[in-house]
Amino acid sequence: MLKIQNIPYYLQLMRVEKPIGSYLLMWPTLWGIWIASEGLPSAKVIIIFMLGVFIMRSAGCVINDIADRDIDKFVERTKDRPLTAGKVTTKEALSLLILLVIIAGILALFLSYKTILLSIPALLIALSYPFMKRIHSLPQAHLGVAFAFGIPMAFMEIQGSLPITAYLLFLANICWTLIYDTEYAMSDREDDKSINIKSSALLFESLLGKKDYYIIIGLQVAMIALLLIVALIENLVPYFLLSLFIVINLFYYQIILIKDHDRLNCFRAFIHNNWVGFVIFIGLFLNYLP
Repeated sequence: MLKIQNIPYYLQLMRVEKPIGSYLLMWPTLWGIWIASEGLPSAKVIIIFMLGVFIMRSAGCVINDIADRDIDKFVERTKDRPLTAGKVTTKEALSLLILLVIIAGILALFLSYKTILLSIPALLIALSYPFMKRIHSLPQAHLGVAFAFGIPMAFMEIQGSLPITAYLLFLANICWTLIYDTEYAMSDREDDKSINIKSSALLFESLLGKKDYYIIIGLQVAMIALLLIVALIENLVPYFLLSLFIVINLFYYQIILIKDHDRLNCFRAFIHNNWVGFVIFIGLFLNYLP
């Protein structure tokens, strides 16, 4: 059961004080909404999807802490999380998770039945992500699929179908998630090695050693290429193309940050991706202005 006096700890479990995860989930969802609606989304769609972004990101954080409660104590960055530090119980965390899933389900009821059907795998993938780091070396790709599901859901809700643009955006967002979550994992690389947790950062290091950032560059190129194809299909000129040029420069800055594998700079590169999502959205927003 949830306790009123523990609300501050529940908010910490949901990472309310660290909104970067919500932003990184929000931007691609907005990309999908804006393109699917040709820049004229309804207030209903925006409100439901933005609330959904916050609720699902919060639910993902809670189940992540539940899954990692026995290993977070060995990681400097996570040892003081409420569940690991004993400020809330596992039962409380599970109750909070169930509450968030119920709220997400209620929000979904206001959408079409096709969108609701898409929300089911979206939920399952999001809730299973924290366990993937024990199974395979690309849990960041699993997160990418979870974070990208807002795109096909937006197209299905607005257009009633999934055009090629929805798939291209979906793939672009998986690439982007691999980029920023690998940068994030780079800041935890030594801790992950000591507790035998798998990550794309460790995989890329095993493949290219200190030159692992070349894989990040490859993912950046792939993301830009996919978005350029979207621009051609949807005739998104000139502002969207300009936004992609700016993103190329933002990506270059991130490579400079991570090149020396400094833990703090890798985390800065991760945070910096909020600007990538913002710039792409602004390009779309300007392109669809009458």
